[in-house]
Amino acid sequence: MEMAASARTVEEIVKDYSARRSAVLRALIFDVDQFYGLCDPEKENLCLYGHPNESWEVTLPAEEVPPELPEPALGINFARDGMNRKDWLSLVAVHSDSWLISVAFYLAARLNRHERKSLFRMINDLPTVFEEVSERKPVKDKPSIESGSKSQGTTKRSSDGQVKSNPKTADVDYEDNGDENGETQCSCRSGNYNACEFWIGCDVCERWFHGKCVKITPAKAENIEQYKCPSCR
Repeated sequence: MEMAASARTVEEIVKDYSARRSAVLRALIFDVDQFYGLCDPEKENLCLYGHPNESWEVTLPAEEVPPELPEPALGINFARDGMNRKDWLSLVAVHSDSWLISVAFYLAARLNRHERKSLFRMINDLPTVFEEVSERKPVKDKPSIESGSKSQGTTKRSSDGQVKSNPKTADVDYEDNGDENGETQCSCRSGNYNACEFWIGCDVCERWFHGKCVKITPAKAENIEQYKCPSCR
């Protein structure tokens, strides 16, 4: 198994992680038929490796003990014919995510606390292998006030009268916007979130409001590029 011996800075470790991740994704998505065929349950314990050159390999685990790097999940081939194909691929994806993280932090052993935190943040910005394979793409974070940018993928209004992003999820970091049971409340204090009602989120303070409370209809919301609540206006 290849090891990026010089991968010791945060940037180098992220590069190594990204290359291995790309290799695993290629096996589980683009070369999936070939990968499926190589995972013969009649063979010995097999592992899926992603290498720093973005190539992948299904092979036996390393013989040396302890191995040069953390090893992937052992015996992924044994469950192949006993599960639905999509479920099996998702299971391999989850174990691959665990392996990729373990390799990255093995290489990060000499980093200080702040560097490890930076490493995790950079890794966490990428969708997991499981999310890519199962097509459960994460919802993009709303831009912070400091960023001054607005993602086109985080529209918070829709013409059908429902928000596209549940305010209970979107406002998870805004402690003052919910009661002690975790229910998201309208910032005008006129009731908890109800999926049957139209809600609109402020792009500045990120609080949520009943459309009727701030006199915004679904049709009007569609024409608002950046909504500012009464307080932020």
